[in-house]
Amino acid sequence: MTPLSKRETQIMEAIYKLGSGSVADVIDAMSNPAGYSAVRAQLRILEEKGHLKHGEKDGKYVYFPVQPKQEAARGMMRRVVDSFFGGSRSAAVLSLLGDSREQLTESEIAELEQLIEQAKQEQKR
Repeated sequence: MTPLSKRETQIMEAIYKLGSGSVADVIDAMSNPAGYSAVRAQLRILEEKGHLKHGEKDGKYVYFPVQPKQEAARGMMRRVVDSFFGGSRSAAVLSLLGDSREQLTESEIAELEQLIEQAKQEQKR
């Protein structure tokens, strides 16, 4: 799937929050919405790009995501890792961890340790 613009990302966030929705629903769910015709046009573009599909309900188009949010997020992360970190997942993680302005919580550290341990176990197989 093609990368999303800032406005397209906002619209997709609204759709994921709603599960599905009409143009008016999406506008209501956005924190900084564009006008009705602009959102309608963006929904059509997102459908053309393969991110959304639509159905009809009560005479209105209702849009819904093609992929579950988690699956779409993994795809976007793969593109970021490939584009900015040469495909190195560890470099991407180190970049996130190296931000001294944000301290990791104990539960985040425990989750990372568990994921690392799982990766080690999978490599042994």
